[in-house]
Amino acid sequence: MKRCCLYLVCSWILIGAACSNSDEVVVSEDNNENVDKQQSGNVIVEESLDEPVEEDTEDQSEEPMEVLFEAIDIESYRHENIHFEVNGEKELEQRSPEDIIFPEVYTEVEGVLTFRGGPLRDSPSYGTISATEMELEEQWDFTTSANPDWGGGAGWTGQPAIVKWDNEIKQQMNIKEKFKEKDNFVEVIQGSLDGHVYFIDLETGEQTRNPIAIKNPIKGSLSIDSRGYPLLYLGDGIPQHEKFGFYIFSLIDSKLLHYIPGRDEFAYRDWGAFDGSALINRHSDSLVVGGENGVFYNVALNTDFDKEQGTIAIDPEISNMRYKIEGNDYQGIENSVAIFKNIAYFADNGGSIVSIDLENNHPVWGLPSLDDTDASIVVDVVDDTPHLYTASEVDIQGRNGNAYLRKIHGLTGEVIWEKSYPAFYNPDVNGGVLATPVLGKGNMGDLIVFTIARHRSTNEGIMVALDRQTGEEKWRWHMEQYAWSSAVAVYDKAGNGFLVQADSTGNVHIIDGDTGKVLTAKNFGYNIEASPAIYNDSIIFASRGGLIHHVKIK
Repeated sequence: MKRCCLYLVCSWILIGAACSNSDEVVVSEDNNENVDKQQSGNVIVEESLDEPVEEDTEDQSEEPMEVLFEAIDIESYRHENIHFEVNGEKELEQRSPEDIIFPEVYTEVEGVLTFRGGPLRDSPSYGTISATEMELEEQWDFTTSANPDWGGGAGWTGQPAIVKWDNEIKQQMNIKEKFKEKDNFVEVIQGSLDGHVYFIDLETGEQTRNPIAIKNPIKGSLSIDSRGYPLLYLGDGIPQHEKFGFYIFSLIDSKLLHYIPGRDEFAYRDWGAFDGSALINRHSDSLVVGGENGVFYNVALNTDFDKEQGTIAIDPEISNMRYKIEGNDYQGIENSVAIFKNIAYFADNGGSIVSIDLENNHPVWGLPSLDDTDASIVVDVVDDTPHLYTASEVDIQGRNGNAYLRKIHGLTGEVIWEKSYPAFYNPDVNGGVLATPVLGKGNMGDLIVFTIARHRSTNEGIMVALDRQTGEEKWRWHMEQYAWSSAVAVYDKAGNGFLVQADSTGNVHIIDGDTGKVLTAKNFGYNIEASPAIYNDSIIFASRGGLIHHVKIK
């Protein structure tokens, strides 16, 4: 039996430097030269979007030691507008300082294991594309069952996980024998509005094992353990059965290992959905997730995984935090928590942005309410300093309002720039930004791209690419149909970026990420609210029409 342990820290230490607002927050900055490397799904891959780096061919016998981040040192907290309470403080005190830090590389497993790939929420694709004509060719579709009220397929955010399992772990799981014997087996795992989790072979579209029945509709995006352990994490979307909360399943035998009730007496809000996608710290054996009950969860999993015997167990110790922000009457974390090092970020249903120190679950700062913000925050790290990109809906404002697009200093909460775009209110399907923005890489490296629903009219939308430094608009694309689905950036080996954007009438577009020109489009018949995940040149997405699709970029 073994428990996940912390990697050894390199003998050299990162030297601290104060941030620009040093009276409130201090960050330790890396004084070593920054080396850019492509990360897709937070897995380092061989192809680089930048110049190739020559490998040191000397002494290849020893595996290189991973350098761990040094924690951001919080000297003081800004609590003048925040009231909060923490449960499980003793459990947090038992963790070492290293346990609170998320690693620079989220996972070493091939695939997309959580919403937008990792803690920065910036990598919903894995690998590169080799297409020359940029055409869309459907490989297969899979029909789910249907919930009488919600149908099947997937809704918002509904991103699948895509994982290439370690062969030894694959042999231990309840995958059908034909797939255990298959070379280069890659599994698609999709939560559905019909209340099931489906397991599908990426190549053929065949079911690889029996679905897991949650019974309640699943709206959010599930997660697979970042260590490649056979563990599945997901939450309910709508209460139609007794349990209403967050689940951890064994993927060895599909048994439920742990359940967190969402309707918790500790929560200020009596709503138990978990649309946010969990993050797993592979070094510290811990989990972070936000609930729509307005509670932030920081969980020590205490995983006991015996790879040889094919057994896995967990014994979670939960620390959680509830909060209220002055002037904000709404709690509820509907987006997926983003993390840099030991600092977590989320937005809430009132539009406040909150920063949390994972060492003690204390808020570092919280911004005043703006409007409901369900799109996940994307983190851009420049010179060891996090910058946040976030955007709001038109909901609390009422019939006529603006979606606000912002860049925020991640250590101080200072708004660096803000842009506004008018959007229409709809009580059932909000306007504004529901799609998580795209942080460009390669030839899109100076861009942040937002998709805004119900702009110009109730059925139209707009995609805008903004300069990350200034917020200046570099290009825009007027969409004939609005979109909630998050765009996904894919890159060829030369670093040229392309955006895959689905919309509310079933169109999937490919857009030149540098210019905003639409290169091709294909219609799939039904509203696509869910966000795609991409594995090399394979796009996987589900629609509200009860279908899961595999489409290749050719």
